[in-house]
Amino acid sequence: MAVNETVIALLRPKPDLAKLADDPPHVQAAAPAAVDTPPGIGTIASYWTEVPLPATGTWNAPGKGGAQADLVLTAPQDGVPLLFIEVDNCHETAEELAAKLEKYARFFRRTVKDTDGKERPMWRTRWMASEDRHGDVPHPSVLLVFNHVGERNPNRTIPRLQELTRHLWQGDRQREGHHLYDGKVPIVAVGLRNLREHGPAGPVFFRFGRDYPQPLLDAIGNPRREAADAREAEEGRKQQEEYRAQVREAAREQAAKKAVEAAREAARREARRPACASCGTRFTDERWEAAEETDWGRLIDTHPTLCDSCKHEAVAATHDVEKQEQPDTLPDWAQQKHLLRFTSRPRCTECKAAFTDERWKAVNRTGWDPLPQERHPTLCQTCTQEYDDSINNAWPDRRTHESPQEQPEPKLVPKPKSGGWFSRLRS
Repeated sequence: MAVNETVIALLRPKPDLAKLADDPPHVQAAAPAAVDTPPGIGTIASYWTEVPLPATGTWNAPGKGGAQADLVLTAPQDGVPLLFIEVDNCHETAEELAAKLEKYARFFRRTVKDTDGKERPMWRTRWMASEDRHGDVPHPSVLLVFNHVGERNPNRTIPRLQELTRHLWQGDRQREGHHLYDGKVPIVAVGLRNLREHGPAGPVFFRFGRDYPQPLLDAIGNPRREAADAREAEEGRKQQEEYRAQVREAAREQAAKKAVEAAREAARREARRPACASCGTRFTDERWEAAEETDWGRLIDTHPTLCDSCKHEAVAATHDVEKQEQPDTLPDWAQQKHLLRFTSRPRCTECKAAFTDERWKAVNRTGWDPLPQERHPTLCQTCTQEYDDSINNAWPDRRTHESPQEQPEPKLVPKPKSGGWFSRLRS
């Protein structure tokens, strides 16, 4: 009966007011108060009674040395992943209860090979519970519910039981003010009367090692550790935010430096940008790149000092001049360029005048011509005549205008008669 009352006190079912219409007035008056009370934990399917906890043997055939839990509660939706409940009617001594808690601890420490071949605590093969934090993996909590109907006084039993089981529940104090309960069994005590009156949300649960009552969730949990973790997370968040702010500031400074350097480089580049030699307009980037293109195997721009517009005008003017200076047709003999001295119409090196067809033909040597070559093939007819006149005026005796056929034959000098040594020497 005490176990059933414990389940009802933890479950705290709500009455259906519609079904209480035919009940006595005092029942109807108490029903709204029951409806307004804080909700309980889990559903009726969340509770198992008389569950064996084998320290040896198997689940179906437990061996000696194990315990048997009066109640096992699993309500993860309400914040209670796993809770073992032991109900005492105050007939057992503190030593007997301590021995029973030792069996609980022995069961919690037992490991078996799971279906995946790995060793795990035996209780984890039947119930699911979180691994908690690294370095702090306590065993499941045990709730002691005292129903004061026997001769033992819970107020004297609990302090003695607390001393006897200190090695099972006492945690390691940390510098931050909280405790770590790695491998420990959280033990919580409550009276059935207070449980019925206040429910699991009331501050009537005393955890061994704490001197103040708490709600059930706080008693089986570690609020100080959670508060310390929250502070650490907040400090970490602030540090991360400060670090991100420093990174953003450094990035802004770096971007500002890059912008200044880019502006300086752009200014230096603009100072080096060439201007058109004709109109003075600054080159565009494309025109500048084309004018500076001097890689091997690529042609250099024909007018590297002119912009695009002026270059087009200069090229057009050059084409016009070439078209004007180019003769319409060439003589037939000049089109046969084999063994010609000048394959295109030459110009006089003195006056720069273009040769006439007669002069061009005269200075060219077509084939194996036996005639003597022209004396001044790079001069036009007029400049050749002026050159010869100037030579004749400077040296009148020079007969450059005569041909070799018109010159008189040299007279033969008779040889002297031979005789004497002087004649032989002269000959």
